Amino acid sequence: MPLVNVKLIEGVFSGDEKQEIIRRMTDTMVAIEGENMRGVTWVVVEEVKSGDWGIAGQPLTTADVKKLAAGQRG
Repeated sequence: MPLVNVKLIEGVFSGDEKQEIIRRMTDTMVAIEGENMRGVTWVVVEEVKSGDWGIAGQPLTTADVKKLAAGQRG
């Protein structure tokens, strides 16, 4: 019974996008392990508070991620 845990910074993805993440992560695991495992494949999406996630020693905020997604730097 696989468990996929996806951690995201809060406020970046909409509810619909998180549902799509769940569907696609499940589909990816099923492509590897077989269709019989779909019913026991768990996907958990957890949101981490903005600023409580860091890269290279620097906190990352929701605004930072949105800038990155838009192709903007710092």
